[in-house]
Amino acid sequence: MAKFETAGAGINSNFDSGASNTDGNNFLPEIYSKKVLNFFRKSSVVEAITNTDYEGDIAGFGDSVKIVKEPTIAIEDYTRGKVVPQAYIQDEVTSLVVNQAKSFKFVVDDIESKMSHVNWKEVAASSAAYALKDTYDSAVLAQMFAGVSSSAPDHVLGADADADEDSILLAEANSKPIDIGGTGGVAVDPLDVMAHLARLLDEQNVPEEGRFFVAPPAFYEQLSQSGSKLMSVDFNAGQGSIRNGLVSSGKLRGFDMYKSNNCPAATQGLQVNQILAGHVSATATAQTIVNTEVLRDQDSFGDICRGLHVFGSAVLRPEALAKAYVSTI
Repeated sequence: MAKFETAGAGINSNFDSGASNTDGNNFLPEIYSKKVLNFFRKSSVVEAITNTDYEGDIAGFGDSVKIVKEPTIAIEDYTRGKVVPQAYIQDEVTSLVVNQAKSFKFVVDDIESKMSHVNWKEVAASSAAYALKDTYDSAVLAQMFAGVSSSAPDHVLGADADADEDSILLAEANSKPIDIGGTGGVAVDPLDVMAHLARLLDEQNVPEEGRFFVAPPAFYEQLSQSGSKLMSVDFNAGQGSIRNGLVSSGKLRGFDMYKSNNCPAATQGLQVNQILAGHVSATATAQTIVNTEVLRDQDSFGDICRGLHVFGSAVLRPEALAKAYVSTI
């Protein structure tokens, strides 16, 4: 607060301690920036399913972080007197570049701040953070879905195609989405789809701790149907993680469960959804709110609040991700 009070009447006087008709006290940039970031962290799905260890290494747009992947060491048979061949470590480096920037800007009118009991700082921080989160999650999730390995190994189940009576079952060729809705006859249990995705990760020695699963609401609707094994008390000892389509903190098939409307939509068929399973080490993200500032609006009686958020992401381990196209009709 001190830096605004000492500015004097001639410099940015609307933040002076004796100034009237200003809500500058409610929008100190340092405090506001922290509140936006705190609200953001509480609501972001991506924050929970990616590696965020590199955030401290960035400061602004265009920054990059060199990430060295763990090398693979060859193992040789040994017999007495055999000369053990030596191999040089091959270092593989991936760059995480902060190449996306998003901004927000709004005006709080003096009348609103003086005639309302609403804490505009809290409300605005929450609203700005939600908008940032929605944009951030959409961008990173799209990159994660696109980064799934589709050959050697093939971690894509089903296909982006019309969802009709010919939708395929789990064991069939990847020419159509997997039928979990039952239109084509006997539907695949959503739990079986999740178990298959878990198996694909198992085959790549992906650690069980830190696995996640992200799906849109339509998938959880099918998962919560009475026909699903999840709803059988005998099957899960009454400790099911999902009731009425809601996701809790419990694990299912070894996955931490997340629901998001930002899963990329299929492009070819209606009622076809993409679902994603993976490990937190598969994708690295880095983001920061570079700046927030408050200034007097020259065109009205109010304060302008604006901020800049930058981020970047990179899929480091495509084999630690797996996805499926599912039909919910």
